[in-house]
Amino acid sequence: MKHKPLLQPACVNGTVISAERIAAEAQNHPAPGGKPGLAWKAARQALVLREVLLQEAVARGIAPEPAEIDDGRWETDEDSQIRQLLDEAVNPAPPDDDALRTFYDENPDRFRAPSLYEAAHILIPAAPDDANARAGARDRAVALCSTLVRDPAAFARLAAEHSACSSRQNGGRLGQITSGDTVREFEAALAQMDEGEISTEPVETRYGFHLLRLDARAKGEVLPFAAVLPQLRLAQEKANWIRASRDFAADLLARAEM
Repeated sequence: MKHKPLLQPACVNGTVISAERIAAEAQNHPAPGGKPGLAWKAARQALVLREVLLQEAVARGIAPEPAEIDDGRWETDEDSQIRQLLDEAVNPAPPDDDALRTFYDENPDRFRAPSLYEAAHILIPAAPDDANARAGARDRAVALCSTLVRDPAAFARLAAEHSACSSRQNGGRLGQITSGDTVREFEAALAQMDEGEISTEPVETRYGFHLLRLDARAKGEVLPFAAVLPQLRLAQEKANWIRASRDFAADLLARAEM
């Protein structure tokens, strides 16, 4: 019989992180079924990094100064030392407006205002966790698609007869909708359709299966660079801080005795 190797503790600059502590931390690191070693590895890495950061904070003479992180909830002493260390030691590069302008110019569609749609649909409902109901709903929706291919003008009548949405009272018409008004799959399908087009196959969402008709689209205009610059700067500041903090941590780990 083969025996699994015992899970070992870690040691950072002479400080031992016990196997019991790693096991407790592993509960915070989900792993795929049958691979608990991945959770152990992630927990070990997290605790080693935490220990390295704490040792550096102590070496720099950083004393605990817990801050309130929520109403009535405060940092632990160790968390406050790590936060102060990162505030002191991590110096990310500032945002580069020229680089942001280049990114903006090369990706105009990422900075469009939301498009507006005038659309209609027929909803064949089915609960997301009922496989039999969804199979039946799909079959009904496919049959209705075939009918619409032969007779597109029947959309309003079929909506009134078959749709589970209250829009059936208006021939399936939803009026003017924009990004965020519908579920992701619905919106993605509309974005790929031409004006006047009826979907040739059902669109599946958590609500069931939809037959779509796009009556009109007003594509959103590209927002001015000045309007999106604050958000771009904020995103780059966060990315630069993450990069700089990882570099700082990697340097500490490289110099540590394990």
